[in-house]
Amino acid sequence: MKYEIIGQTVPAVEVTLSTGESMFTQSGGMIWETEGIKMSTNARGGLASSLGRIFTGESIFMANYTAETEGAKIAFGSTVPGCVVPVDVSKGEMIAQKGAFLCAQQGVELKATFTKKLTAGLFGGEGFILQRIFGNGMAFLEVDGDMVERTLAPGEVIKVDTGNVVAFETSVSYDIETVKGLGNIFLGGEGLFLTKLTGPGRVILQTQNFNDFAGRVISMLPKK
Repeated sequence: MKYEIIGQTVPAVEVTLSTGESMFTQSGGMIWETEGIKMSTNARGGLASSLGRIFTGESIFMANYTAETEGAKIAFGSTVPGCVVPVDVSKGEMIAQKGAFLCAQQGVELKATFTKKLTAGLFGGEGFILQRIFGNGMAFLEVDGDMVERTLAPGEVIKVDTGNVVAFETSVSYDIETVKGLGNIFLGGEGLFLTKLTGPGRVILQTQNFNDFAGRVISMLPKK
């Protein structure tokens, strides 16, 4: 499999497949394809995994695209302005926020996973259930805005505004920290909680939280 990231504002990943190679994505992820691609739809991983995807922001059914001719091409597009990030899952598992998954090779698996602490899930903004991406092959993630990547040393901490975490390696611990000070909470204009990530491991962040952006647009719409 070969791939190319196309576009800058709302990018796509175009994949060139050999005969028999296959990709899967959530429903609606494909934007174009050449001749020689066969599509099939299934509840990937069975009923339990499919229901778990509801909580991670993905669709129940996954669309599978298999090349029947050599060199067939297919493209999968992001849904908001940002970027597409390739991740080689063979080199290590990742934990991703809901809605971050775009597409992957068939050797990659998705599974809903719980955060280690209840408070992290209840107040973290990403929701109590995240998704674990593991297996073998390439996966592609959606990032709102620009991507920022950090490699944390053992014990190194980075605190991130809620909703700006895209994914992190399983060696990184995840927790929620309350903003200190009543003045900061009520007058600071930020959220009540920060996501605390502790190394070692790789962390992928995004400069925009599209849910916050959409909320600001809605607040400016005329009210009847």
